[in-house]
This record gives sequence, structure tokens and C-alpha cells, in this order.
Amino acid sequence: MDEVTDPEELAQARRRHAQFERNLAWFQTHAAAIYMAHRGQHICIAGEHLFVAATPEAVLAAATQAYPGDEGRFTLYIPQETMDRIYAAQRLVAPVC
Repeated sequence: MDEVTDPEELAQARRRHAQFERNLAWFQTHAAAIYMAHRGQHICIAGEHLFVAATPEAVLAAATQAYPGDEGRFTLYIPQETMDRIYAAQRLVAPVC
């Protein structure tokens, strides 16, 4: 593991992270409508805009062409069928002696 200390690299990482956070927030605001309209398709959020295609390569190409400077793209496949999903986290607790 390397520690990054270069101010320019750190600034670029912060910029990419901020772009991703904006795209993710936009998606979360519009998620219900996106899920209803685009089942079975790949989506990408770039520049706080939605791109939809049948393949991940196609959706990424469209988003990159429209927003080449957005390095915080958010991509996702929307499954065709709706189904219940269980998300669980295991918490490990050390025994008390």
C-alpha cells in the first residue's frame, strides 16, 4: 500500500469523489422513476444526467461522450424482474474476558 501525499493527486481524487457524490445524489433522487422505466437495462449517471443502453459498454460510451470531464460516473444494471433483496451485515464482536 502506498500513501499518496502529492497535493495535485489528492486534489484530483477529491474532485472525482465530489463528482461521484453529485451523480449518486441525483440518482437517489430519481431512483424510483428510473427503476420503473428502465428494467433490464444498464444506466449511467454523468453530469447529473441519465444515460440508458442495453450494454455497459454502450452506456459508458454515451455518458463519456456527453461528459468527458466527469470522472465520477455512476453505473448500474437494473434487473428485469423485481424481487425482494435481503441486505445483511455481520458484526463481529470480540468476547469480553
